[in-house]
Amino acid sequence: MITKIASTGQHSECWQHELATAIREPETLIRLLQLPKSFIEGAKRSARHFPLRVTKSFLSRMELGNINDPLLRQVLPLATELTGQNDNSVNGHLSSWGQLDPVGDAEAMASPGLLHKYPGRVLLVSTAACAIHCRYCFRQHFSYQEANPLGSQFPATLAYLSQNKDIHEVILSGGDPLSISDQRLNRIISQLAAIPHLNTIRFHTRLPVVLPKRLYSQQLDWLQSGQLNRVMVLHINHPNEINDEFRSAIQRLQGHNITLLNQSVLLKGINDDANSLIELSYKLLECGILPYYLHQLDQVSGAAHFEVAVGTGRQLIEQMRNRLPGYLVPKYVQEIPGQAAKTPL
Repeated sequence: MITKIASTGQHSECWQHELATAIREPETLIRLLQLPKSFIEGAKRSARHFPLRVTKSFLSRMELGNINDPLLRQVLPLATELTGQNDNSVNGHLSSWGQLDPVGDAEAMASPGLLHKYPGRVLLVSTAACAIHCRYCFRQHFSYQEANPLGSQFPATLAYLSQNKDIHEVILSGGDPLSISDQRLNRIISQLAAIPHLNTIRFHTRLPVVLPKRLYSQQLDWLQSGQLNRVMVLHINHPNEINDEFRSAIQRLQGHNITLLNQSVLLKGINDDANSLIELSYKLLECGILPYYLHQLDQVSGAAHFEVAVGTGRQLIEQMRNRLPGYLVPKYVQEIPGQAAKTPL
């Protein structure tokens, strides 16, 4: 039996408290997981550029003493992030790699924090807050303070949506939209639902995965506010992220007429093997979640060590097709700035 760090707390505890007390110091993370102290200095240097943040719930699913734990690798700052180099290059030579805005968010900004990239839908960067900081995050350099679509900018956001009648779906992203309180989230959704031509709201969130207590809020009114169709796209990369705490939490969404999907990022040393991806698809099905996308890594500065070659990704998808029913095989895609949709690979 694999020894893991003890799980924390009961569902009745306030989710905001766990969010506020997430681990932020590399020394603390390394000490709790009994990892070599030699990783501390590099982690501290990298965390100065992109801070460490991980919930105790997510930490409890990591294996003690295992520096290669697939969940740990997603959140542990490494000195490698500061090199801006990729070890997948030709003949073993390192090459420069990565951009601050790899998906063209700045070019697509119709108004502060409102991204209009694709026909029929817009993305609202609703908050800068996340429960964990994934080291491959493509928005780790995003100017959240300058591009805040809520607050004083929200009337302009609503005006843009009202004037553009070809927009039918609003995607709440961030940060993580479920880090917003129920009351505030409910107000936002109610205002969106009042726009006649909007018919769908989509949540892109990792909070139910890394902080399942979020779904134990007593209200969850935002699930039923207005007449909008509701879609929730979760972000789960590895089967070890799905535990009993998550399963119990996700059951609370059943009966609320919400479509549950999952998107993963293909990450070197984490899920770049067919067995992990196949196990993830089966575990998602058990939770009532369908695989949606397997994303090629966005080339954000600092994440080169996570990149998997596209050819390898295609081989993995082919192996999944040979071993899974079609509805459990995610679409392998890449986001290319300026394209009218995600590009199938």
